[in-house]
Amino acid sequence: MLNKNTQDKIMEDKQIHYFNRGTIEYNNKQYQRLAIQTHFIQRNENYLQIMQTYVAPLIQAGDILSISEKVISMCQNRTVEKKDVKLGFWAKFLSKFASKSSAGIGMDEPYKLQLTINLKGLPLVLFASICAAIGKLVGKRGIFYQIVGKEIAGIDGFYSESLFDTYHTLAVLMPENPDKVCDEINKEIGVDAMIVDANDFGQELWGCSSGLKNYSEKELMSMIKDNPAGQDDECTPFILIREEKEEEKNSETKDALEHP
Repeated sequence: MLNKNTQDKIMEDKQIHYFNRGTIEYNNKQYQRLAIQTHFIQRNENYLQIMQTYVAPLIQAGDILSISEKVISMCQNRTVEKKDVKLGFWAKFLSKFASKSSAGIGMDEPYKLQLTINLKGLPLVLFASICAAIGKLVGKRGIFYQIVGKEIAGIDGFYSESLFDTYHTLAVLMPENPDKVCDEINKEIGVDAMIVDANDFGQELWGCSSGLKNYSEKELMSMIKDNPAGQDDECTPFILIREEKEEEKNSETKDALEHP
């Protein structure tokens, strides 16, 4: 995976480091994305304090904040230690038939499958596995997660190849009450926020503040469809999204003409 934190894109303001991820166009509008670098966020940290430290000093009116779901889950301690997951027969057996996922750890990881059984129950997992096997025969994929729920698809961790040792033996579940969290952040620092599960293969919206409810999920996800947060060890879980106004575009064009 290519690290997106290149030195030619690094910026600093008020002792906060962030990276220019360029602009993206949607519906004839240009959106600038700034990836804010943080420390490695641990379990039980206060996400409102983190926002005050890294985000509040940089926001401008009209900004939208995209937040990695993993950060909120870590702060809420929505985690499971690998040592607390006891492998059973069905997890060992069924994982042998699961497809490998290019987007991360899938059900071919026995511990993730066992965790799914613990959370959803063996009958549902067996039913989903049978349906998924039949689906494969007719060329349909993703049936397993459609049945067990997207919160299972969103489980991260138990990833021995992660660049962060913490995730070798830790699973991170999806955050609780994501809409409420986003409204709390909006009230605390004055920016509309959304919590997303994003990687280089796709993006999914988990929740957003009340001020973003007039946007469709497609509109919001289009602003981060190239995964500006990155998928390596960037430590840039916060993306400030800023619509470029017409006068800003004209100023940039003028500057480019005057200083070719």
